[in-house]
Amino acid sequence: MVHTSADGGTQMNEAALIQKIRKYLATVPECFFWKEHGGQYSTAGIPDIIVCHKGRFIALEAKVGRNTPTKLQAATIDQIRKAGGTAVVVYSVEDVQAVISKKEALYDG
Repeated sequence: MVHTSADGGTQMNEAALIQKIRKYLATVPECFFWKEHGGQYSTAGIPDIIVCHKGRFIALEAKVGRNTPTKLQAATIDQIRKAGGTAVVVYSVEDVQAVISKKEALYDG
């Protein structure tokens, strides 16, 4: 679903962004990922997409427009980082591509 922004442009919703990110990640070699589904039996605050890329843990919290993580999401992102994982808030597929590229440079460099 796409929404019209106040300036007349279009803005996708988070579900559409997540779908685009998943489509991109499916093309990345040595990448396993899943969409985390919130619900009664899941842990609250877990980022939207969990990725294992070349053996490294990456968590992606997708946001659109001016949306920001909730306090619980921000705390979870901080915990992942403190544990040595990568956790980022992404606003586009290009943001995800940048994260993957940066990580590949670190792995291969």
